[in-house]
Order: sequence, then C-alpha cells, then structure tokens
Amino acid sequence: MIYTHKELKNKGMSNYNINKKVENKDLYKIENGLYSDTEKYNQLEYIVKKYPNSIFASESAFFYLGLTDYIPSKYFLATKHNAKKIENGKIEQIFIANHFFEIGKSQINYNNVQINIYNKERMLIELIRNKNIFAFDYYKEIINNYREIADEIDMSLLTDYLECFANGKNIFEIIHREVF
Repeated sequence: MIYTHKELKNKGMSNYNINKKVENKDLYKIENGLYSDTEKYNQLEYIVKKYPNSIFASESAFFYLGLTDYIPSKYFLATKHNAKKIENGKIEQIFIANHFFEIGKSQINYNNVQINIYNKERMLIELIRNKNIFAFDYYKEIINNYREIADEIDMSLLTDYLECFANGKNIFEIIHREVF
C-alpha cells in the first residue's frame, strides 16, 4: 500500500520513525511525500495518491468501466482548467472547465484501488462530444458496449448532465440514436 507523508504522520509516526523504517526497509520511499510498504508498488495506486484531485477520464475511464478491452498506453486524467500541468510522460492530462469538472465524478474500486472516475453517463456524453478524436473501430466498440448496458444507464442523471452542456439537446439525440 502507498502512503502519503501526511497519512503516516496521522498514524502517529514522527519523521524520525519514518526515516528509520525506510532505513530498515520496512517502508520504501517512492519520492518526496510518498511511501510504500513494498518495494514494488501498484502504478495505479501511485497515480491516485500522487494526483488526488484528478479524475480518470477518456480512454482510461472507458477501460476501467469495462466498456473496452483496449488497455490505454497512458493514464488519462482530467483536472480543473486552472490546475498545474502534470509533468509525467505516462499521463495524458485533460483540462476541464471548472464548472464541468465535478459532473459525473464517482469512485470505483479497481484491483483494490479506490479511484476517482467519471461515471458511465458522463463518459457517454464525453464519447459523443469527442467522437472525432477516437478511431472509428474504438468508438463503435464502446457504443456497442453501451447498447448492451443501455438498461443500466440512469436517464434522469444523463438528462441532468446534458442540461449543463450548451449543445445538450443535440448530444441527447445522438445518444438516443446510437445507443437506445
């Protein structure tokens, strides 16, 4: 498991105790402020601890939500528009307008890691809004998977979300035509 320095301090550990545990290899320092209780740590857990104010989106969200088998080559993280740029080659940062950022934010447990992720309803909207950036086969695979779970989509939640978008009516028509 990965811990932040603050989490270790909240467990009653002093800086001296933390450093002693690192020396004795009871704790492994990943980087300033992040520690692991094992030498090899879960990369997903690291991303979650390192960027707690981000939300998994785009290709990462489609994968973690089980809407595609395609494993993304990078982690796609949404951050607020005014967030600091993430300097990590394994992460594709997506800046989201602050007033849209929280819409559809949820948490799931993926491989024993609690992650912030956009829910299926928000990701359906994002799929339609960004249709042109995805390869056609990838888009069709996800649409087909949405068709299989159409009865699980919360329509009232979807319509609430769409009211926040300027072209919500158009998006709803496309969703209705493509999925339902």
